[in-house]
Amino acid sequence: MKRIINLLLVVPFFIYAQNNLFESYNQKIIEKNYGLEMIPIPEGEFQMGSPYSERNRMADEGPIHKVKIEAFWMAKYETTWDLYHLFMERKIDKKQPKFDSKNEVNIDVDGISGATTPYVEMSFGMGIDGYPAISMTQLGAKKFCQWLSSMTGNFYRLPTEAEWEYACRAGTATAYSFGDDPKLLDDYAWYKNNSNESYQKVGKKKPNSWGLYDMHGNVSEWTLDKHDVRSYQKYSNSVAMNPYEKPSQLYPRVVRGGSWMNSNFKLRSASRQASSKQWKKQDPQIPRSIWWHTDAQFVGFRIVRPLKVPKPEEQLAYWE
Repeated sequence: MKRIINLLLVVPFFIYAQNNLFESYNQKIIEKNYGLEMIPIPEGEFQMGSPYSERNRMADEGPIHKVKIEAFWMAKYETTWDLYHLFMERKIDKKQPKFDSKNEVNIDVDGISGATTPYVEMSFGMGIDGYPAISMTQLGAKKFCQWLSSMTGNFYRLPTEAEWEYACRAGTATAYSFGDDPKLLDDYAWYKNNSNESYQKVGKKKPNSWGLYDMHGNVSEWTLDKHDVRSYQKYSNSVAMNPYEKPSQLYPRVVRGGSWMNSNFKLRSASRQASSKQWKKQDPQIPRSIWWHTDAQFVGFRIVRPLKVPKPEEQLAYWE
């Protein structure tokens, strides 16, 4: 370890992010631009889930319930291989900025576990430069967030399932962020009908009204939550404030948005998918990798940064 920092002494005074202007920004890493643009998502309230009348609705999407969400930034694009390879290779770790009391995060990058090199090329020939990173486990996505936080001083994590749906809907209550007509999906998403059996470069379709690209399709996206078909029932008679279903076991956990492999109804704003140990079916390693889902060539992620900065011990809990 290059330095030892008492985390409990680093950020006790922070309530809100040091970027006092709640506006879009480009998060550079060691002063280099990797296209990591962050979009401000305002605090608000919405109806989470889908109505019984929504076509192809699944039982785990209800009952509809009212949710309040605090403000956060969300990545404009899905995390690309350009970014994820930085985390895998760890060549720039030695350039980590020095401790700064104004940072939201001050942790030694040397203490962060790195993803092991997979035994196969994990883009599976679908493309790397500008394409979304895929097949990482939820842990792999979480540790990327921890690594990025250590390299930038800003606190990043995966979105909760509620934050993800709130951002995807962008103020709408329809099946998709653009309305109810799946015929319009070609303008906004890569999915089974138009993907040519491959993911595509990020940001090539129309964004939702909050400026977020590929919230429908391209790759499904990890959230923090466990998947529970009954989780919405507890909120049916109340207003949920920043709900988060913390996992207690490895499977199942929630991915959102649908992917290049899915039919249109899987791309609806309320659609949920549960992770499965079958996503490691062809992994020849014993024990199987904690970093890679060999058979989940449809799963990626995007990051968020909450406006209200959590305490250091809470930060660690989001990354573990």
